Amino acid sequence: MRQDERVLYGVLHRIIPPLLRMIWRPHVLGLEHVPRTGPLILASNHQSFIDSVVIPAVTPRPVNFLAKSDYFEGRGVKGRLVKEWFATFGAMPVDRDDSRAALASLDTALGVLSEGGAFGIYPEGTRSRDGRLYRGRTGVAQLALTSGAPIIPVGLLDTDRLQPVGSNRPRLVRVTVKFGAPIDVRGAYDGVPPGKARREITDTVMAEIQKLTGQEAAGVYNDRAPEA
Repeated sequence: MRQDERVLYGVLHRIIPPLLRMIWRPHVLGLEHVPRTGPLILASNHQSFIDSVVIPAVTPRPVNFLAKSDYFEGRGVKGRLVKEWFATFGAMPVDRDDSRAALASLDTALGVLSEGGAFGIYPEGTRSRDGRLYRGRTGVAQLALTSGAPIIPVGLLDTDRLQPVGSNRPRLVRVTVKFGAPIDVRGAYDGVPPGKARREITDTVMAEIQKLTGQEAAGVYNDRAPEA
């Protein structure tokens, strides 16, 4: 994030989150589990486009998420406003259609964590269209193993009603955000084959998310669906 974006983010973060909390009145549980400083991975279920606004709005520190690069490439006044909106909420562009996007995303996330920042990730990969919790992809484990950052499982409830898939405007719905206890993998998987370690960590994270949300486990990966 550029210095001017950091300044703008700081200003808007003091204004917009309190305003959104006043309007939405989210029910937030487990905030004591979120450390105020140091590298941190927030791993959440994913139900709605608005998830990446809800989490930063209730988290007491800046949170970076990845967002489609399309949002940063618009032209004219509208394009600039959209870009600034995403940038000030800590969104970072990634080209999901690029075959190298996964590696680029990992590098971007590790950059945030190396600077002591918080990075938000959806292990399911894309939004659930049927309310079930899908199998997690192992990028979240790779981040934790490489950076040493703890993982905080996050459970979002009713964000699919706040902004349903296909809707471009949020509604007045009270959502719930639950933060679970940190999962610290440092030293816990020494000597374990990397692939097995990543799978076990990811499955642990998803099990904790499921405890927070009560969602039915789909047991399969969530294939990316066409954007609405």
